[in-house]
Amino acid sequence: MTSKRTHTIVRVLLVLGILILINIISVRVFTRFDLTRNHVYTLSDASKTLVGSLDDRVTVKAYFTEDLPAPYNNNRRTVLDMLNEYRAYAHGNLEYEFINPEGEKGQEEAQQAGIPPVEVQVVNHDRFEVKRAFLGLVLQYEDRREVLPVVQNLGSLEYDISSALKRLTTRVKKRIGYTTGHQEPDLQAMQNAQREIGAQYDLVPVDLSRNEPVPQDLAALLVIAPQTRFTDSAAYSIDQYVMHGGRVAFLLNGMNATLQQRYAQPADAGLSGLLSAYGVRVNGDLVRDAQCANVSIMQQQGPFQIRSQVPFPYLPAASDFDRTNMIVKDLQSVMFYFVSSLDTTGAAAKGLTADVIVRSSKQSGRQAGFVMLDPMARYTPADFAESGIPLAVVISGSFHSAFTGRTPAPAVAQSPETRIVVVGDGDFMKDEYLGSRNNLTFFANIVDYLADDAGLITIRSKDVTEPPLDQLSDGARRMVKYGNLILPPLLVVLYGLFRWRRRVAGKKLMEAQIAGK
Repeated sequence: MTSKRTHTIVRVLLVLGILILINIISVRVFTRFDLTRNHVYTLSDASKTLVGSLDDRVTVKAYFTEDLPAPYNNNRRTVLDMLNEYRAYAHGNLEYEFINPEGEKGQEEAQQAGIPPVEVQVVNHDRFEVKRAFLGLVLQYEDRREVLPVVQNLGSLEYDISSALKRLTTRVKKRIGYTTGHQEPDLQAMQNAQREIGAQYDLVPVDLSRNEPVPQDLAALLVIAPQTRFTDSAAYSIDQYVMHGGRVAFLLNGMNATLQQRYAQPADAGLSGLLSAYGVRVNGDLVRDAQCANVSIMQQQGPFQIRSQVPFPYLPAASDFDRTNMIVKDLQSVMFYFVSSLDTTGAAAKGLTADVIVRSSKQSGRQAGFVMLDPMARYTPADFAESGIPLAVVISGSFHSAFTGRTPAPAVAQSPETRIVVVGDGDFMKDEYLGSRNNLTFFANIVDYLADDAGLITIRSKDVTEPPLDQLSDGARRMVKYGNLILPPLLVVLYGLFRWRRRVAGKKLMEAQIAGK
């Protein structure tokens, strides 16, 4: 009996030891199966390469208040898991520590490090209470430091950490130019975009109204929604920048359109000749799409005015992307604000490659000339008879100067292999028109693509967002509607008949067995 009891105790202790060991290993060693399409819960290859190339130690201090309720406790666990992954691929060059800012001294230390307290709601004794908490990271590398004050959006956590590591380890920032002097929107109108781009690059204004050349040391040049015409000398400066291998994003409005004025008319920025030489044209039209965003309008209902949301086809929510191109590979949708179509038929004749990276949906159309913008207008199927209208393109190859045979004669008549991006909307990245995080990601990806920072694109685009619903025909909608109404009760009735027939057959079988006996 004693021997049997001893064996039982040993087996129990062994099982407990194995369970404890498994728990310790599961906490310290990251192992998970990521079944999401974009692998949003595992480090991307770009992050692994970035952290693996560290040549000196990075120290991460995570200031996190302990014992926070859901969902804030999940933030700490997610940060811990991700830092474990970074450490595993850093080959000993990344260490972290979690600090619980307790008491006045601990809170003061966190705030001096750049981590501000945030107020969170907690339930204590069945009552809601407001508690001060710290949820931030401080990354230190040599004599430099980066601060993530509040870890709030877990979907962008990898990008936030990797971009901070990149800023720490980059000695000299690349310069991105943006044109001025033609009533382009200032940076105040797109502060979110400025913040996103300015974290990685130095933004440089390029005033082409002064007839000065575009600096050749720019990694890329942005031409965003000019409202007045470029002179020939300004277009020449852009052309020669491209001829020297420069890369340009032309984000242009083919139409002047605002909801306030309720009409749109063609716009001319004076760049049509330049773009035509590069194999692309921004058409003077507006694309309408059945897959679109809503606008808010006031409607009269008797004596009351009611604010309603109505779909407005001139605000397309594009989701037809060229998934082979890294700019849009992982995007779900981009909302455009009065976008014009693009014509790329001239690219092939010039020996250039035109890749359409964004198209309208299968139910779309366009209207040229003077367009009345009425949110309450009724549309027919004929208004959405087109499919896959080009909205954004990448042109690549060796470009020929648009000033060949003209005055002034080009100093350089042909470029090395380079590329440009053209989008038929120059407003989609403005703060007042940001339809979603995807708009900002699309703009930042364009800049990274032109500046050859492909790694950031793959990290930034990883996010948990819902793709737009596919457009269905009226017949398909009716089929789904009536199918939902009729099919469930019909299945119940059929199952009832099936059970009834089984009971009748079972009863008859039982009666036959009794009669046989």
